[in-house]
Amino acid sequence: MANYLAGVCGSALSLIFVVFAIGAIGYLLGCISIKGISLGTAGVLVIALCYGVLIQYFPQFQIGEKTVTLWSEKLKGNFGIVSNIGTALFVTAVGLIAGPKFFRTFNKSSIAYLVMGVVVIGIGALTAIVCVKLDPNLSANMAAGLLTGGLTSTPGFSAAKEAVEGLAQDEISAGYGIAYLYGVLGVVLFVQIIPKILKIDIAKERETFVAASSVKIPEPKGKLVQVEEFGFFPFFLAVAFGCLIGAIKIPIGGGSYFSLGNSGGTLIGGLIIGHFQHIGKLDCRVSKQTLNFMRELGLVLFLIGAGVPGGVNFVKNVRVSYFIYGAIMTTVPMIVGYIIGKYIFKLSIFNNLGSITGGMTSTPALGTLIATAGTDEVSAAYAATYPLALVSIVLASKLIVMIL
Repeated sequence: MANYLAGVCGSALSLIFVVFAIGAIGYLLGCISIKGISLGTAGVLVIALCYGVLIQYFPQFQIGEKTVTLWSEKLKGNFGIVSNIGTALFVTAVGLIAGPKFFRTFNKSSIAYLVMGVVVIGIGALTAIVCVKLDPNLSANMAAGLLTGGLTSTPGFSAAKEAVEGLAQDEISAGYGIAYLYGVLGVVLFVQIIPKILKIDIAKERETFVAASSVKIPEPKGKLVQVEEFGFFPFFLAVAFGCLIGAIKIPIGGGSYFSLGNSGGTLIGGLIIGHFQHIGKLDCRVSKQTLNFMRELGLVLFLIGAGVPGGVNFVKNVRVSYFIYGAIMTTVPMIVGYIIGKYIFKLSIFNNLGSITGGMTSTPALGTLIATAGTDEVSAAYAATYPLALVSIVLASKLIVMIL
C-alpha cells in the first residue's frame, strides 16, 4: 500500500502536474482585485515562489520505503527549461506584435526610448554603487546580484557570474535570488499604481494613444502560401531565427563577450519577421489571437519556471538588509526613469510606462501593463527600450564586480 501511495504521489507531484497546478491557483489569486489593483498573471509568480519556499523546507519525504522527491538539481534544470521556453514564447510574441509598426514608426522621437533604456539601468547601477559605499558589509558581488535580481535580468546575472570565480559566484546568485521577488512584483504594481495616483482616465488615454500609434501596414504583394492556418510556422521560425541572433557573440574587451541571448535574440527575430510578414512566397503573418495566446502562455511558463527556483533561493539566502537594498535598486530607477520620461522626453503615460518595463527588462510587468492599458500597442515602447537596456545591464553588472 505504501509503495502504491508513493507511486501516486510521485506521479501527482510530477513537473507537469506542478506547473499546471501552480498556474491554476495563481490565476485564482491574480483575479482578486483590491481597489482596482490586482496581481493578474503575476499571481502565478506568487504561488510559484510560495511553492519554492515550501519545497526548500520539505525537499523530499518518505512513504514506507519509498522516497518522494520534490526538489533536486535535476528538477531545478527542468524548471529552467520551462522558464526559457516561456521567455521565448512571450518575447517573440511581443516582437511579432510590435514588428509591423516598429521600424515604420521609428524616428528621432524614438531615440527617447533608447536613452530611457540606458538611463534606467544607469540609475540602477549608480544606486547599487551608493549602497556598496554606504554599507561596508555589502560586497560588490552581492550588490551585482541584487541589481540583476532587482531588474530581473538573467543575462546581467550570467554576465556578473562570468566575471568572477568560486564563492563570489555563489554570492552573486544569492543576491539575485533575494532581490528577484520584489524585482518582479514591484514593477507589476508600479505600472498599475501610477495611473491611479495620477487619476488617469484609462479609456480616454487609450483612445488617444491608439490613434497616435496608428500606421498603415502595407499588405504583401502577390499571392502568398499559408503553411498552416494558426500561424505556428512563422512563430516557430521567428523563435529559431531569434535564437541564432542571440547566439552571436560580440567581443567587449578583456576576453569577455556580449550576446543578446535567447530573450534579446527572439525579440529581434520577432520584430524582423513581423516587419516583413513574408519570406518569398511564404506567408509569415500571425493572427492576433495566436499572438495573444502565445504571449500569455509564455508569460505564465516564465513566471513558473523562474518563480519556483526563486523561492528556493530566497529562503536560502534572505537577509532583511539585502532585501531592502534590492528593493531600493528596483524602485529608484523606476521613479527617476518615469520622471525623466514625463518631463524631459514628454512621453505619454502608456509610452512612459512601456519604456519603464523595457528599461527594467521586466517581462511580467509588460503583461500587466497591456492588461491595464487595454491595448498591446504599449509593446512598441517596450520593444524599443529593451535591447539597449539589456546591453546596459550586462555591461553594468560586469563593471560593478570588476571595479568596486
